[in-house]
Amino acid sequence: MNSPGYKNTRWIGCLDTNAGKYFEYKFEGIVKVATLSTPELLRRVPLFEHLSDTQAISLIGALEKKRFKRSEHLVEAGAKSNMLFVILSGKASVVVTNSSGKELVLATLGVGDCIGEMSLLDNQPHSASVVAETQIDALSLSREGFNSCILHNAQMAVSVMRGLVMRLRKANQKIASLALFSVFGRVARYLLDMAEDGEAGQLVVKKKVSHAAIAREVGASREMVSKALKEFETQGFIRKLDDGTLAITERRAKARV
Repeated sequence: MNSPGYKNTRWIGCLDTNAGKYFEYKFEGIVKVATLSTPELLRRVPLFEHLSDTQAISLIGALEKKRFKRSEHLVEAGAKSNMLFVILSGKASVVVTNSSGKELVLATLGVGDCIGEMSLLDNQPHSASVVAETQIDALSLSREGFNSCILHNAQMAVSVMRGLVMRLRKANQKIASLALFSVFGRVARYLLDMAEDGEAGQLVVKKKVSHAAIAREVGASREMVSKALKEFETQGFIRKLDDGTLAITERRAKARV
């Protein structure tokens, strides 16, 4: 049996509930959602958790599963996809690009997040592109299916609104950061947002991120990000640990000049 993952390949699967196994068979076209073939499984997706059995059963036939490779666009700014995507696995970045090609990452999306709902609601082109940061598996739902769900399920409509409100709050924070903080301040905030609790209550940035990636997140040049990180290290705000992670401290090694 071949494994899935080829672009423009259709797979049809079936869930053998007695044997507890999942099978996929190569076919022509797109991926059918064999892994979500019952209402109970479908309701594990946060957006669909409040659907009734009848609603879930009718929706299963309208859903398709798609796989996107790393760096592939799920949607493009200025275009209309007329589709809703719900991420099942992987991560994506919401990106805007200016005329000179400089990119700014507005948000990072993960499992359970929706893509394309704004364009479906106002019938306007996408305001930003969404790019896969890793391989992504996603459910897709047509405009007609989305509208039907929203009209007939108030809880799903509320879930969509909550997702939009959360994204708006994050956008407001991004705008405030760009308007009110220097590059040094934006880099510092990014590091704090990425940090996790380590030993002895110390904050540690475990994920290794390139200076170029940080620059895309904070709206600055790679050179300015490198300068900020070097200054933080000189001042004793950050230090590299033996395992390659980054520890964040609150103590200055010397006065800032």
